[in-house]
Amino acid sequence: MIVEQRDYHVFPGKLPEVVRMYADEGIAIQQEHLGNLIGWFTVDVGALSTVVSMWGYESHGERETRRARLQADPRWQDFLSRLQPLLHTQQNRILVPVPFSPIK
Repeated sequence: MIVEQRDYHVFPGKLPEVVRMYADEGIAIQQEHLGNLIGWFTVDVGALSTVVSMWGYESHGERETRRARLQADPRWQDFLSRLQPLLHTQQNRILVPVPFSPIK
């Protein structure tokens, strides 16, 4: 298994709007295509105005396939067109569990 961590730094004052947008429509579209949502967070200490999502995949290939399906969904494209102006920066990481991790 691999875990993709996606960090989005939001323009100041826009965090509640981003969270609401995801709660109302974005997360349902993502879960339909991406599947294994591990968690969705806001940052309390550190890089404020940041949301973090973590998604689990069996392999890099599964991730590529699932993300391609998401990108092809017109509902997601519409959502992104309204979300992207609220985002300042994005950082993605692929995390690989060590043998003693509870997530295998």
